Amino acid sequence: MSTGPGLETLVDQTISVITNDGRNIVGILKGFDQATNVILDESHERVYSTKEGVQQLVLGLYIIRGDNISVVGELDEDLDSSLDLSKLRAHPLKPVIH
Repeated sequence: MSTGPGLETLVDQTISVITNDGRNIVGILKGFDQATNVILDESHERVYSTKEGVQQLVLGLYIIRGDNISVVGELDEDLDSSLDLSKLRAHPLKPVIH
């Protein structure tokens, strides 16, 4: 039973996934299943720090299990490309506690 737009509207678009362990993974959504397992292409992890800019670790084709996903969001590619991540400072995300 679906209550509104789901991940199908985000296929082939750049998304940001926040995992339960506090990781931020950005990539192009290529597919998903009923358990919300997602497949990302051209993905990278963004590692935040208060001392240095955002590090981007290349992951490539990446699968994230649905039970490890906290938040999925669409990424505004124009806004994202205008950010200078090397100057951005932030506290690392903490794990989600259920």
